[in-house]
Amino acid sequence: MKMAGVTAAKNQHQVFDVSLPQSGSKCFDDDGRLKRTGTLWTASAHIITAVIGSGVLSLAWATAQLGWIAGPSVMFLFSFVTYYTSTLLAACYRSGDPVTGKRNYTYVDAVRSNLGGFQVKLCGLVQYLNLFGVAIGYTIASSISMMAIERSNCFHSKGDKNPCHMNSNPYMIAFGIVEILLSQIPDFDQLWWLSIVAAVMSFTYSTIGLGLGIAKVAETGKFRGSLTGISIGTVTETQKIWRSFQALGDIAFAYSYSIILIEIQDTVKSPPSESKTMKKASLISVGVTTLFYMLCGCFGYAAFGDLSPGNLLTGFGFYNPYWLLDIANAAIVIHLVGAYQVFCQPLFAFIEKQAHQRFPDSEFITKDIKVPIPGFKCYNLNLFRLVWRTIFVILTTVISMLLPFFNDVVGLLGALGFWPLTVYFPVEMYIAQKKIPKWSTKWLCLQILSVACLIITIAAAAGSIAGVVTDLESYKPFSTSY
Repeated sequence: MKMAGVTAAKNQHQVFDVSLPQSGSKCFDDDGRLKRTGTLWTASAHIITAVIGSGVLSLAWATAQLGWIAGPSVMFLFSFVTYYTSTLLAACYRSGDPVTGKRNYTYVDAVRSNLGGFQVKLCGLVQYLNLFGVAIGYTIASSISMMAIERSNCFHSKGDKNPCHMNSNPYMIAFGIVEILLSQIPDFDQLWWLSIVAAVMSFTYSTIGLGLGIAKVAETGKFRGSLTGISIGTVTETQKIWRSFQALGDIAFAYSYSIILIEIQDTVKSPPSESKTMKKASLISVGVTTLFYMLCGCFGYAAFGDLSPGNLLTGFGFYNPYWLLDIANAAIVIHLVGAYQVFCQPLFAFIEKQAHQRFPDSEFITKDIKVPIPGFKCYNLNLFRLVWRTIFVILTTVISMLLPFFNDVVGLLGALGFWPLTVYFPVEMYIAQKKIPKWSTKWLCLQILSVACLIITIAAAAGSIAGVVTDLESYKPFSTSY
């Protein structure tokens, strides 16, 4: 999966695959690749970077649709399902023996060795489409946060009455330019520093959102909201149903990281076995994120009740202290810059691997040009990587300018990725790997879990599509302003 060197690395693999003992050597792992260096903490940082994304900011809105009972319950339920299925998925990193079995470098490899056939193509299609969608979602979210900084400063200097309208396109283009530069980082395991910066940023803005929510509750002296969510009257009955479904999609998106779990696991060193480290990392990160989600979602709802904004820090529920909002929104942008790379690396590597296999003799694809960087190691510039990744980022930026509906896009992505990637494939692979007999109690429980999540996914997708259709009625391409 990872494209470490290029031709030299390929030759290395051929030698080492034959000669290395099963346990590997000092410099190389049992599969002939350089020793992996990831730990429990780097894996947790990667997961937290992937999970506490922009999804956290729509949780107050999602809680407002569902109310004090269903909101937190649904969040807790999703966290449990995500943790449980990610432990099933972590067990599929190696085929056969959990310590010495053959490694699966990507999600698609795991599906290939456990299920095979048509399911491999289906998994690849869903996973890579979802990663592509996440890139679009993050571009939209970052531009909204950049505009929020600009607007809060505008309100501060010109007074709250000034509408301060602005266009989102320049901000999306700026985000795209930064991503083009960062996308030239060749490999996932070289991204660890970006992940740690991004994880710190996600805590920063989540804490500020939480703090502002608590302050607002303290200021008004009362908890807003009701047990059943947004009241009929504020919205119609039909809207209430669609919005509740969409809220499920938003919460599902807030937990989606299984699509890159195997890729993260492939950066972890052993012993202990990778699946043990990954299970612990999943427990730590899902525990931390659930606590954060509960606090942000619930305090946001307590502060604003039925009027909870779709994006807590940019919906201008808060105007002051404006410098604190600026720090939070800047942290969101920095975090999304990192998260975009964490999500796109598997897609980049997949396309590059395919290109290498199809055209092994093409110098454009395989040749690395060494570029000396003063004070650092030489940078290996690959022309194909430069061109393809740049086109990819430009494409996601253009689509983001065309469809800038944050909440609905987030809900739709969450819904489409949740069932197949977080539930269906992990459950089916686990059943195949552990050879669980049909109609046994465990088999039945796993299938019930899968079907229940499928029903939630269909409902959430329907709610989000209804939202997008409503948005499109009052929409002009490339001219969205806030």
